[in-house]
Amino acid sequence: MEFRAEMRYLRVSPQKARLVLDLIKGRKVEEARNTLLFTKKRVAASVGKLLQSALDNANFLSAEKNLDVDLDNLYVKSAIANDGPRMKRIRPAPQGRAFRYVRRIAHITLVLAERGNGASHESGERRPARAAAPAKKRAPVAKKSAGGAKKKKAAAK
Repeated sequence: MEFRAEMRYLRVSPQKARLVLDLIKGRKVEEARNTLLFTKKRVAASVGKLLQSALDNANFLSAEKNLDVDLDNLYVKSAIANDGPRMKRIRPAPQGRAFRYVRRIAHITLVLAERGNGASHESGERRPARAAAPAKKRAPVAKKSAGGAKKKKAAAK
């Protein structure tokens, strides 16, 4: 079961929001909350509220639909920051000109899911990739004989 929360029209650039969202992807909810608490980015407080909203959605839906959801077993399945509408602004420039600049807006979506019992990772580590293939043996290198080098030197003279 997945539980989601959205925050729309947030006055931060999506690129800056993605920096914070990448910190919490794949982590347990409690670990993600602690990470956001100690992150020194302005958007981290907003993402923390969004994470709490998604957790509250999970709690409400589990009570409403009589689902057995373990809130301690939830993790951040995906966290996405998309572009919103851009605000075009004008700044005065020398000699009566005007420079345009853009203020960006982000739409953030957070999805929580319950981790299965078999795939439980206590430390929030990612699963190891497939086992590495055995190293290929190198073909033996033919050794050069010293006699061949002497013949080349003699022929060059």
